[in-house]
This record gives sequence, C-alpha cells and structure tokens, in this order.
Amino acid sequence: MKKILSFLFAVTVCAFTACDPTHEDISNGGHISVDELKAMTSVTVDNDGQGHNGNVITCSTSAPVNARWDVGGKEFLGNYAKRKMRVGDYTVTLTALCADGTEVKVDYPIKCEVETDIIKKFWIYGEDPAKQPEFWLESGDAGAGRFSDNEGKYFPYLNKETYFGLKTLVFEITDTEEGQFIWETEKEDVGLTIRVMNGWWSTNYYDNETPTKGYWELPITEEMAKECAAEKDGGAGKDLDLLMTRGRIKIKACYYEY
Repeated sequence: MKKILSFLFAVTVCAFTACDPTHEDISNGGHISVDELKAMTSVTVDNDGQGHNGNVITCSTSAPVNARWDVGGKEFLGNYAKRKMRVGDYTVTLTALCADGTEVKVDYPIKCEVETDIIKKFWIYGEDPAKQPEFWLESGDAGAGRFSDNEGKYFPYLNKETYFGLKTLVFEITDTEEGQFIWETEKEDVGLTIRVMNGWWSTNYYDNETPTKGYWELPITEEMAKECAAEKDGGAGKDLDLLMTRGRIKIKACYYEY
C-alpha cells in the first residue's frame, strides 16, 4: 500500500470474482484496451433529486478481467464496489488485471456534493474531549499507539466487529511535526513516517506511511484481523499497534464510519 489516504468510508460491498472469459469476446489474446475497458465499465454517483450529486459511489464492470478498484484510497477486488463518501472530490481508479499479465488503468473523477446517505460514527477515542483529550503520538512510543486496555495508554481493545468487519479506522490529526528516524541520527532521515504493526512486533502491516493532518485512514486487512483480534474473537490476540518512526502527530479522535 502506498500512502494511507485522507478520507474514510464505512459502507462497502465487494466480492472477488474471476470474470468469465466467455462473457464477451474481445479477440485480443487476453489483453484489453483502455477503450474496451471503458465501454464495459460504469462508475456513478447517486442524486438527491434536485440535481446534486450524492455521496454514494457505485462501480461495476463486465470486462473479462480481474478488477481492482481504488475508491477514494480504499481498494476493492471484484467486478462491483460501492462506497459511502464524505462530501468532496474524488478519483475512482479501475485497474484491469488482464489474462496476459498486463494491467490497464482508467480514472473516473467524481464529485460528491451532498450527503444523501448520512455518515455515522462508531467512536473508539475522542467522543468526549474532556475525558479523552487529544494527545501527541511521539516517535518510538509504541504504548501510546497500542489498542490494548492493559498495555496501551489511550486506545482500547478493538472488538470483533471492527476487526473482522474489516473497518477503516479514521484518525483526526490536528498537528504534525517532522523528526529523525528513531534508530538513526542522519539528517537525511528527517521526516514524518509511521509503522502499523502488532503489539508483538512480529508483523509490519504498513511501513513508512505518512499520516496526514486532517483525516488519516487505516484500512484493517484480513491479516490484521486474524493476528490482532482477541483470542476469544478468533484472532491471535497480538493487538494493533501504531509506532511513529519519524516525527510525531497529535491525535484528536479515532473512529470508523458507517
């Protein structure tokens, strides 16, 4: 994964499906052109009935390829994807994984103007600013970024629905400061990077990500769910952990949207 993106969404419908190569004969030996991909693909946004684009994006393709969608920074595999967004401008990218091993990409600019499907929050931290005030996640302080009731400083355990629902966590970041890499002192290592791992330091799920001021998103993967969820919930109980490796960030809240 490249940069974890700045917006979040919580309603997703996706499936991984190998498309039937007999669905349409494109007669090109396993490769599809950009024009052919566009002709078999639809990316739409709903409407509020008054001429304004809503905030629900629906994507589908009948192309005889394996399809990978990037909808505002969250990936879906399959011929169909649907996502509820915040109001804003986005680019949906469809990557066609062709039978001959090549990849073809198409971008679809999308504007969401009004909330036709209201976004709700499931709070993990920060719902009550008095009891859960914003804090600095300092470089090298793995305890402050650990989702654990007994070994973390701020974040609680995440429940089964969060992990195995493959939710996307949203962090509201109010400030950032660059710094040196925690285990080295070379000046060229100055920057702002975070490592997403488990509390046992056994797996790095994302490394050298750059958390952004504003909304920073962390998609939970199946691997993360299996390793980090509590044993009673079907995981290995290793806890999710965020480690700043360069610089620091000030976190106001953490939640997922639905």
